[in-house]
Amino acid sequence: MAQLLVESETTRFPVATPASETAVVVDQICKQFGGVLRWPWQPAREPVRALTDISFTIGKGEIFGLLGGNGSGKSTIIRILSTLILPDAGRATVFGHDVVRDDRAVKYLINRVSVEASFFKKLSPLENLLYACRLYGRGGEARRDILRTLDLLGITEAQAKRPLETMSRGMQQKVAIARALLTAPVLLLLDEPTTGLDPRSKQEVQHFVRAVRDSHDATVLLCTHDMEEAEALTDRIAVVDQGRVVALGTSEQLKTRLRQEGHDHPTMEEVFMDLTGKSLVNDTEPRKE
Repeated sequence: MAQLLVESETTRFPVATPASETAVVVDQICKQFGGVLRWPWQPAREPVRALTDISFTIGKGEIFGLLGGNGSGKSTIIRILSTLILPDAGRATVFGHDVVRDDRAVKYLINRVSVEASFFKKLSPLENLLYACRLYGRGGEARRDILRTLDLLGITEAQAKRPLETMSRGMQQKVAIARALLTAPVLLLLDEPTTGLDPRSKQEVQHFVRAVRDSHDATVLLCTHDMEEAEALTDRIAVVDQGRVVALGTSEQLKTRLRQEGHDHPTMEEVFMDLTGKSLVNDTEPRKE
């Protein structure tokens, strides 16, 4: 069973996980951006340290949350696990495959949903998803599965045949989630997947994520700054602040410290503020990760 883990300047996080089989290992990952000459006549930008000695593990079949504000480093972790960028130091593996040395094997195991999903906007959701399924070698059953998946996410067959550019951003995000789920990844990387969705749509997506985990034995890594979503959907949560994991545990374990200080019913908002000195409620700064 996982325990509450809180980082100090001299203590490295244990990489403990409650699952019997490990899906993801992130071991002392560091990453910085900048610090190089852009042009011969321009000075180097000050380097920005995005991640500092990040370590955690995710058990197979677990829904694991990364909770933090914009610029905290959450999306950088997702991009490293997606093999989109390289870490400066440390090591990360997905089901035993190193994300740097075995990047092709990792790509077959994962799929990623971000808040900036790309599509052929002139095509319909159905046409976009049929194209994606062909890339993954799916055959004649794809059309049926696509329509069923979209229906579960609240998109009718009629809507699925309209140009994607006519749909709201929230509806387009549902199509992005459907695209990821149709490939049946063993590791699903969700980078703020419900941003822009109304409350009902959020619940539909959250229900579907649980169903995918339960029916397809998938492991899920969820990046979010929605504390209610993190508490409702995840098995364990890592709180990330300024490129560091400052606490890790179940939502109940994360609340233990405040209970010991006399808070009878602490919320995740209060936990986050206690750990970071910040609030996520008014976190509207541009993404810097």
